[in-house]
Amino acid sequence: MAEVVLRVRLTGGDHMDVTFEEPDAVDPDQVVEHVITTLAQDSGVVRSRHGGRLVVLYGRGVAAIEVAPRGAVL
Repeated sequence: MAEVVLRVRLTGGDHMDVTFEEPDAVDPDQVVEHVITTLAQDSGVVRSRHGGRLVVLYGRGVAAIEVAPRGAVL
């Protein structure tokens, strides 16, 4: 199972950090590509977690996605 942490900027200007996991994936890069591809569609919906809560992201409400860095930022 691969898991990524995403900082999602909403069209209203707010942002939140969510966790998205995909049981069939091994590579986190595949998971990120899956999220981007899904949210790019007109009817794209992604289920994620914010703490202990289920959060459903709709592509039309997301302005940007930032992926947590995997190493030192130089």
